[in-house]
Amino acid sequence: MLILIAGIALWIGAHAFKRFAPDRRAALGDKGKGLVALGILAGLVLMIIGYRSAPFIGIWSPPEFFTHLNNLLMLLAVVLLAMSVSKGRMSGKMRHPMLTAVKTWALAHLLVNGDLASIVLFGAMLGWAVWTVIAINKAETWEKPVITDTDRDWRFLLASVGFFAVMTAGHLVLGVYPFGGEG
Repeated sequence: MLILIAGIALWIGAHAFKRFAPDRRAALGDKGKGLVALGILAGLVLMIIGYRSAPFIGIWSPPEFFTHLNNLLMLLAVVLLAMSVSKGRMSGKMRHPMLTAVKTWALAHLLVNGDLASIVLFGAMLGWAVWTVIAINKAETWEKPVITDTDRDWRFLLASVGFFAVMTAGHLVLGVYPFGGEG
């Protein structure tokens, strides 16, 4: 569990570096982007290793039908994630589609995983995404972008299908059937 917590701390710390030490981050220039990316990647690796190696400590048993709610929320998370990268008409519909995707993903996983490691991981990611949205909204004003390149809308559809396929494949590779039942 310690590796999981260290990964979460590194992930949050690397993402929050710009908010907590803006002058120090600015002084690093482009080199700082690489250091932050390395910190985020290291945090992700530690979270995966820590989560996979954490002992199962059951806290609650989610009802079976939560799997269906999870799947619906995951479809929404995929659409939100695709909105953040498509740069078409959908990309200007909300201010934080990627962070909203993370919040939706975390909530969906909290619904179907009742063990301590899951609650720590997905709860921390939900808290981080909520805090980040609040911090950005306090620090910056947002003007809805004017979308002129509507030819990119096809990217939204391709990104949605692609993200869903990659997430499903990732679960299957890890031995988790993500659609309920035995698979």
